[in-house]
Amino acid sequence: MPNPSPTSTSDNSPLLEDRWLSISEICQYLGVSNDTVYKWIANHAMPAHRLGRLWKFKRDEVDTWVKAGGPAEHRS
Repeated sequence: MPNPSPTSTSDNSPLLEDRWLSISEICQYLGVSNDTVYKWIANHAMPAHRLGRLWKFKRDEVDTWVKAGGPAEHRS
């Protein structure tokens, strides 16, 4: 039986689950606005990666950041 291709696009593919998320996708995932995410990146060390002029996010990094206190840890 052949192994599934690493570029498989099945619904349960680990490749799709681990893909980079855009600003709009991370906003929808967290239920917050674009402005909020940009503030978290600037002021609270939200895990984000800049690719050219775009910000990209890994869901597992953001989940870990939120569980660790995320935006609440730097409130004044």
